[in-house]
Amino acid sequence: MPQTQADDVLLSEVRDHVLIITLNRPRARNAFNAALTQALSDALDRFEEDPALRVAILTGAGGSFSAGMDLKAMGDKTFTEKRGGFGIMATPPDKPIIAAVEGYAVAGGLELALSCDLIVATEESKMGLPEVKRGLVAVGGALFRLPKRIPYHVVMELALTGESHPAERFRELGLVSRIVPKGQALAAALELAEVIASNGPLAVAATKQIMFKAADWTEEEAWPAHRKMARPALRSKDAAEGARAFAEKRPPVWRGE
Repeated sequence: MPQTQADDVLLSEVRDHVLIITLNRPRARNAFNAALTQALSDALDRFEEDPALRVAILTGAGGSFSAGMDLKAMGDKTFTEKRGGFGIMATPPDKPIIAAVEGYAVAGGLELALSCDLIVATEESKMGLPEVKRGLVAVGGALFRLPKRIPYHVVMELALTGESHPAERFRELGLVSRIVPKGQALAAALELAEVIASNGPLAVAATKQIMFKAADWTEEEAWPAHRKMARPALRSKDAAEGARAFAEKRPPVWRGE
């Protein structure tokens, strides 16, 4: 059963090696206030510190992912010193995290999804950056992360018009991994998470970190940098176990060491 945290603004549940994190402010469309920000940061700390947890899923209660910042709580501190905006944006977890989007992921909600490594959304989901419609500026990473992931002029139209679009459009652009029927985002994210969690956890974490940082490297910087980051996983007991299991035609037993 889900475990409650921070007066129920966030729920967490462990399924095997997967941590499911549910934003639980459905009446506010899971918009962020100070309590939810701290709760998410704390949940991600738990995720990183527990070697048994290999993948996290971030989703929202009540049929909506997140409407971003709670404009009724504009004075709230919606960032943490450790992880930045919403307790994730500046410093996402080292291990993989999947956004399971039902309903709307708009404004900071879209930026929240961009802080994840994979995005699963439904046929009825909508995504967008409406900040300019409110005289605001998107400062949760979308304005510099999106141009690295989808075409520049598409991002410019999205950001300057403030219009939202169906998630299918973002799948066509390569931002969304899977589109599923309404109500199935979490189930589809769990399928992805289980596949990822079946792989070597040290190798998965190193692979994520290399890809996360690669956009900022030159070709010359990339070779030594990615080798350094990969080295601990390549020299681990898990790497030897993976080769041995392949030779013995059996599933590997990962120990994260």
